[in-house]
Amino acid sequence: MAAHSAPRPGQPVRGSKTGRPLMAAMDLLGRRWALRLVWELRTGPAGPRTLLARCDGLSSSVLYQRLGELAAAGLIASTAQGYELTELGSSLGAALRPLDAWAKAWSATLS
Repeated sequence: MAAHSAPRPGQPVRGSKTGRPLMAAMDLLGRRWALRLVWELRTGPAGPRTLLARCDGLSSSVLYQRLGELAAAGLIASTAQGYELTELGSSLGAALRPLDAWAKAWSATLS
């Protein structure tokens, strides 16, 4: 896989010349499919075909670009079993659980 640049805290990113950590994280995670891939890997390793099957509409070129960016950011790693979350990536998955709960409550108010 080719090297991919990922937003880094302390460096200018989209929406922030200072690259504050939150701005760098929002730039990385705001990219198409990035959060979805982290979410899909929360249950364990998955290969590219599995990820493409789980993410209807995701192209293989965008998949590999996002995987490279997430790996460069230290959130995922490539293993013999496929791609998996690192310890840092797992902590992001845990941080997303309250958002999942909020989304379910929000959905219930719209029903």
